[in-house]
Amino acid sequence: MAFRKIDIDALEEDAFGEEEIDFQEIGELRPVSDVESEVNTRAQEVRSLLQRGNFSEALTAALQNPPYGAPYHAAKARNTQTVMDAAYQVKVTDMTQVAKSLSPEEQDVLMKYLYAGMAAPEHYSSGHLLYWHEKLTEVAGQGCIVRVITDRRTV
Repeated sequence: MAFRKIDIDALEEDAFGEEEIDFQEIGELRPVSDVESEVNTRAQEVRSLLQRGNFSEALTAALQNPPYGAPYHAAKARNTQTVMDAAYQVKVTDMTQVAKSLSPEEQDVLMKYLYAGMAAPEHYSSGHLLYWHEKLTEVAGQGCIVRVITDRRTV
């Protein structure tokens, strides 16, 4: 039982929190104004798709290139609202089909937004988000949940 004598904490200390994320891993830190402009443009595109009844395309567009990192709080909140607007338009009966149409990366990003929405029950309907969680887990599997929980990049 020699393996039990290893002090893992001595090898690597816990490093949690957005402020400690190595931005080189996730790309260059972009100017806040550029990110906010991109998010606002995406929100207009999603709104246009929703008005035309293209709910699946609207959700896919909303999930593209989400803002990650501490300096983008306003952009993250705006993009979360955009994703929620698109997700709420999808009927419960269509959720499985829409989830299947997403790429694995988009499924993971959607799961991140579902958890972000559930963390703010005063803003978003948890019931609808739980339906999404159920349908997305059926399609993407439990690995999606594990990947989202272990990913340090938050939306």
